[in-house]
Amino acid sequence: MIAEITHRGRTIKVDLSKPQDLSLPLSENGPRAWYVGPMLIEPVRSRDEAGVEKIYAVKDGAPVNFRNLSFNPHGHGTHTESVGHISPETHPVGNLLKRYFFFAQVVSVRPETRRAPDQREDRVITLEQLRHSVNERPPEALVLRTLPNDEAAGARQWSGSNPCYLQSTACAWLRSIGVKHLLLDLPSVDREEDGGVLAAHHAFWDFPATIDLERTITEMIHVPSEVPDGDYLLELQLPHLINDAAPSRPVLYAVLP
Repeated sequence: MIAEITHRGRTIKVDLSKPQDLSLPLSENGPRAWYVGPMLIEPVRSRDEAGVEKIYAVKDGAPVNFRNLSFNPHGHGTHTESVGHISPETHPVGNLLKRYFFFAQVVSVRPETRRAPDQREDRVITLEQLRHSVNERPPEALVLRTLPNDEAAGARQWSGSNPCYLQSTACAWLRSIGVKHLLLDLPSVDREEDGGVLAAHHAFWDFPATIDLERTITEMIHVPSEVPDGDYLLELQLPHLINDAAPSRPVLYAVLP
C-alpha cells in the first residue's frame, strides 16, 4: 500500500505495507531499567460465599482470561514521556499528540568515551556528533541508534550499567533546530546517576522556563540493524493514559525514491 503524504510543502511516498516496529516488548521477561522488578501479569483471584477461590484463567477452569498487569512505564519496555516527567504537574502524554505521523530521520552514532567527575568511563553522544549527522532540513522526529547495535535489547537489564547518554547541549541544539520528538535506544537521555540534575531532559523541554506540550522523548526503543540510516515516516502510537509516560509503539515506514 503506497501512500503519498504532504506536510509543510514537502511530499513523500511511503510503503505502508512494510512497517518497521521499533518497540521492545512489555512482558515479564522484557527489558528493565531503574531497578524495577519484572513486570507482573497475574490472573484476578476472588472467593465466593463459601470461601472457594476462583482463579480467572482459562487453564484453571474460568471462561476467560482476566489478568491484572503491574508495570512501570519508565522502567519496563519502550515508552514515551512528556515534560510532566520533570514537572510538578502530570501533563499527561496520552493527551499530548494532535497527530501521530511525523517526518523522521534515523541516525546511527558511535558514542564517545569520556571520564566523568566520579572517574567512571562514560559513553556520551555529543553535540558535534549530532551536528554532523542531522539533515540540513531538520526532521520533526530524530531516531537515534547507538553503535554497536544491541541485538539482545529485548531482554536487556539496564540497572546499574551506567548506560550511554546525551550531552545536554546536544538536546538543547535539537530543540533549537525544531526537533519535536526524540527517540533513542537507551533508558534515558540523561546519565543514570547524575544527582537528579536531568540536564538533557531539561534542555530538550527548556524546563522550567517553558512548559512544552509539543515535544516528547521516547526511550528504550530498538532500531533493527537492517534498517538503514535515512529518512522515514514515523508513526508514534501510544495509549490514552493520563500519566507523564506511557508504553508506546513507534513504527517506521521507508521513504520511497
